[in-house]
Amino acid sequence: MDRLRILIADDHPLFRDGLRVLLEAMPDLAVVGEATSGDEAVALAEQLEPDVVLMDLKMPGIGGVEATRRIVESRPTTRVLVVTMFEDDASVFTALRAGARGYVLKDAQKEEMLRAIRAVGSGDAIFSAGIAARVVEFFSTRPAVPRASFPLLTDREREILQLMVSVAGNAEIARTLGLSGKTVANYVSVILSKLQVADRAAAVGRAREAGLG
Repeated sequence: MDRLRILIADDHPLFRDGLRVLLEAMPDLAVVGEATSGDEAVALAEQLEPDVVLMDLKMPGIGGVEATRRIVESRPTTRVLVVTMFEDDASVFTALRAGARGYVLKDAQKEEMLRAIRAVGSGDAIFSAGIAARVVEFFSTRPAVPRASFPLLTDREREILQLMVSVAGNAEIARTLGLSGKTVANYVSVILSKLQVADRAAAVGRAREAGLG
């Protein structure tokens, strides 16, 4: 039986060590590498060709969300399972839009963690119980918004506008996307200009009218 090849991406050594010990005790799982930053996760995913990347969201460098996006774009056969302490809507849905196939919390029981890794490795999508309920509610109550709603916005600007609608401040948006506060502030200014509105509240109002909220 082929073993699932796993890359652990987390900047906390104690958590990495514990996770590696758990996984290496499983006959069907093999840890092929460890990354301590978003940039390193992208590089090792390209080099080691893992089946599954266990991705923390808050890491040095480009951060877990952007690392997920780059890995999924460059290696569609590698699946990303987010393993994090953050369970707010902004973190969950931004990670999913980046291409993550699952989302579990670091305090999950070991059986839940192993089940999630194997499920994502086999091509399924899986979430912690509380998060799964919110995902279902989100997609059952919110219509999809066509790109034509804001044709002047780039994908990144639309993503930030969505987070603004979720009542995320610049600091939270920066943490979620792995960007600097100054970069987020610049994006927000560009969004206000492109939407031809005077302030953040007006931009959020426009977005909600279009179905983003």
